[in-house]
Amino acid sequence: MLVAPSILSADFGRLNDEITAICDAGCDLIHVDVMDGHFVPNMTIGPVVVNAVATVATKPLDIHLMVENNTFFVDLFAPLNPRYISFHIEEEKHPHRLIQKIRSLGIKPAITLNPHTPVETIEYLLEDLDMVLLMSVNPGFGGQKFIPSVLEKSKRLKDLIEKRNKNCLIEVDGGVSDKNIHELKDAGVDIVVAGSYVFGSGDYQKAIESLKV
Repeated sequence: MLVAPSILSADFGRLNDEITAICDAGCDLIHVDVMDGHFVPNMTIGPVVVNAVATVATKPLDIHLMVENNTFFVDLFAPLNPRYISFHIEEEKHPHRLIQKIRSLGIKPAITLNPHTPVETIEYLLEDLDMVLLMSVNPGFGGQKFIPSVLEKSKRLKDLIEKRNKNCLIEVDGGVSDKNIHELKDAGVDIVVAGSYVFGSGDYQKAIESLKV
């Protein structure tokens, strides 16, 4: 299991130290939640802050857009050279076009599904994706309770991936901890996003290692 701590739960007063600490503790990716206050009822960070993160980080960025006007935000964040940029299928009218744009910029494209969105919505996009992010909480805020139905959803997605694109990874974001990590592994999940579980642990290395099952 790969682990991507979400910096939404980090101490922004000492963000450089936090980024260095999770990289040293063995994380695989750094998950960056970008919220615009429109698609979700919260606002987070822009490219200036994320550039500061990228400057310090020794692990790749995983940028999750929770925004309206996805193309605008892709153009803003692409110069930071993240490994992944994911966008919400619920907001995008031309997903295939945006997938092609992200890939043309040398970035791995990913699509995010809200808890209520069926995996079949993206079946015919899977062969063009490197990752699908399943939200296991309603997007917008950290520290929420895990929605168990994502386990069944992940299994259904895994079946579609086996048929359409075996190289596509499954990432889950929301309420991840050592209490459900084995269930997530059994459901075919490849990457977990963990915010409050890691940053609220007091021992980042121990928390991250507990998710690497």
